[in-house]
Amino acid sequence: MSLQVGIVGLPNVGKSTLFNAVSNNAKAQASNYRFCTIEPNVGQVDVPDERLAKLAELVVPDRILPTTIEFVDIAGLVKGASKGEGLGNKFLANIREVDAIVHVVRCFEDENILREEGAINPISDKEIIDTELQLKDLESVEKKIQRCEKMAKNDPKAKVDLEILSRCRVCLNDGKNVRSLQLSKEEKESIYDLFLLSDKPVLYVANVDEASIHTGNKFSNALVDYAKTEGSQVIVMNNSIEAQISEMENAEDKELFLSEYNLAEPGLNRLIRTAYELLDLITYFTAGVQEVRAWTIHTGWRAPQAASVIHTDFEKGFIKAEVIAYQDYVSFGSEAACREAGKFRIEGKEYVVKDGDVMHFRFNV
Repeated sequence: MSLQVGIVGLPNVGKSTLFNAVSNNAKAQASNYRFCTIEPNVGQVDVPDERLAKLAELVVPDRILPTTIEFVDIAGLVKGASKGEGLGNKFLANIREVDAIVHVVRCFEDENILREEGAINPISDKEIIDTELQLKDLESVEKKIQRCEKMAKNDPKAKVDLEILSRCRVCLNDGKNVRSLQLSKEEKESIYDLFLLSDKPVLYVANVDEASIHTGNKFSNALVDYAKTEGSQVIVMNNSIEAQISEMENAEDKELFLSEYNLAEPGLNRLIRTAYELLDLITYFTAGVQEVRAWTIHTGWRAPQAASVIHTDFEKGFIKAEVIAYQDYVSFGSEAACREAGKFRIEGKEYVVKDGDVMHFRFNV
């Protein structure tokens, strides 16, 4: 599964610094001028999961493979992007391709870092980007409405599409994001082909000063309060500190650095896990002496679909799934012990995979 999270925000809010910290195989240039990141940088990121390490302790495999998601560092947006201002067209094209959005918002004061939007105002900054996305979405919705109006008299599906599109138009004209409509899966079929920008799930990163990493500040608090009104989450962190932590290769140095800031873990771990959840993803594991591995699937997938992420032949020839709940595996210490204790299950095609399941698939070639 190739799923991408786009890192967005106004220029000089700490987007590229965050990308540098979060990515384990790609580095973006972070500089104090606009449009430093022109082509989107893509980094594949390991999803932190203590369960994988615990299974590896028990199995002692030849290798350990975590699951990953991709983060994309997208050029800074400016007011007027929907009309092509700045790098607007490039920004909007890049963000259209991602599955979810991490929106970095400046919540610190620093006269040495350029800012053309005036006094620090996280809500205003957020609304600048929201407005540009909404304007572009409105353009897409209006075009499809024109097509559907001609077809709705004779085409029942076009009539349904027109009703959903009209709701989206009202929402966007009111300055609201399409995701606020909370459309059902069936209703979203009417707008699926538009890849609406304001319908993507979003997570906010409040980039605060060092003194505010534990308590937040007036800027991040305002962002948290606003995010609650739209059902979104906010991660409070200092992107520069996170970048420093990510550059440390020695585990002891990293632990010492974290302890100096009284941090139990890097804020990036919380960010990555939350972004993973934002995409409605869960993890199952395969555990053997050759490898212990984490696999990404969508919540609600059945066993054959889960098997397909290993190989498409697994889904086509699916027979049964051998399943052990993660907690049972850890409690009893091995697959053999779980079998003896009656915690080893055989599941069929209708089994809905649970987060943390340890699985093995039987299939016909």
